[in-house]
Amino acid sequence: MTFWGRFAKVLQGGAVSGVASASELSNIGIVVIGRNEGDRLKRCLESVGAATRRIIYVDSGSTDDSVRMAREMGADVLELDMRVPFTAARARNEGYGRLRAAAADLAYVQFVDGDCEIVAGWIERAAEWLDQHPGVAV
Repeated sequence: MTFWGRFAKVLQGGAVSGVASASELSNIGIVVIGRNEGDRLKRCLESVGAATRRIIYVDSGSTDDSVRMAREMGADVLELDMRVPFTAARARNEGYGRLRAAAADLAYVQFVDGDCEIVAGWIERAAEWLDQHPGVAV
């Protein structure tokens, strides 16, 4: 069943099952934030790379090779202006803005810190659950 077919079924009060397919995940974007994360960032990006191709890495003034590595791994990189104080909230908000500007049709956005990894299957299961419960916001 397609994403929209499942969505329509949920709206009609029907139950659906199964994990979302890769084609259905094109409506999910990811914002990764970090600074000098090194190998942690590599593991983070590897953990989210299979879920979507819409990944924004927001860098808060790294002096290591985080920016280069993120670009090489296919992430769209946003380097924050160092003249404005860094906060995690600022990084997430600017990343979200960049992501929405590039892909306004996204249904979901996953935020993750660069020193964390997404458990395999999490994004697919979370999207499926949210699809089944349209009255829920996270």
